[in-house]
This record gives sequence, structure tokens and C-alpha cells, in this order.
Amino acid sequence: MRLRVRQFAHVLARSGLALAGAACGLFVGAHVGSSVPALTTQGFLLLMMVSGAFGFYLGIDTPQIPFHPHEEGTPAERKIDAAEFLSAVGTFLATLTAFFAVGIIILREDPHIVWTSLIMAGWVIGVVMQIVAGTIARLRR
Repeated sequence: MRLRVRQFAHVLARSGLALAGAACGLFVGAHVGSSVPALTTQGFLLLMMVSGAFGFYLGIDTPQIPFHPHEEGTPAERKIDAAEFLSAVGTFLATLTAFFAVGIIILREDPHIVWTSLIMAGWVIGVVMQIVAGTIARLRR
């Protein structure tokens, strides 16, 4: 019974992360779509939401490489955990761009198209980093 409760809690937490990613994607899509007329479609918003949900579901809760403090200093121990690093940077980048997008929407600002492009690029790079991190972590299990 405890195992089922733990599994349910894990699925519930991952679903919450996916919903947070979808919300971030919606905010970035709303800002970018309001600035670039060609991107004011429901399909674009759906793509942004699905990519955010997928990225946050896969990339935030990645299994880490086991840590062995007694072997510290060995070549294997000095390696950077690529999945952990990509997950951290990707999550930060994706949420930072979503934060800026929400701020622009709430404050009703009209930033230069360069800033909008940077927000879109930051979102795409961040979500791709999360997806790659999640894939790497799951392949090495």
C-alpha cells in the first residue's frame, strides 16, 4: 500500500510540474503572440504549453548520479553531471523568461522586438535543455 501511495504522490508532483510548465509556456506564448502578429494563433499557444509541460515534466525531477564521498577526487567524481546541470540551467532560463513575460503582460509594456525575441529564444533554449536533461537522466538508469 505504501508503494502505491508513493507512486501516486510522485505522479501527482510530476503532473503539478507539467502544469506549471504549461502555465509558463502560456505566458511566454501570450507575450510573444501579442508582439508578433504571425504567432497569434491557438496552435502557437498550444505548442508553447505542450513544450513547457513536457520540459518541466521531464527536466525538473531528474535522477542524479550516485555520490560516493569516499572516492572523491577520482576522475569519475570530477565529472559534471550533465543532466543535473542542464536541468538546473534550463529550468532557470525557462522560468526567468516566463517571469519576464508575465511582468511585461501585467505592466502592459511594449518592449522592442529584440527583447521579445530574447524571451522566445530563452524559453526555447531552456525547455530544450530540460528535455535533453530528462532524456539523459532516464537513459543512464
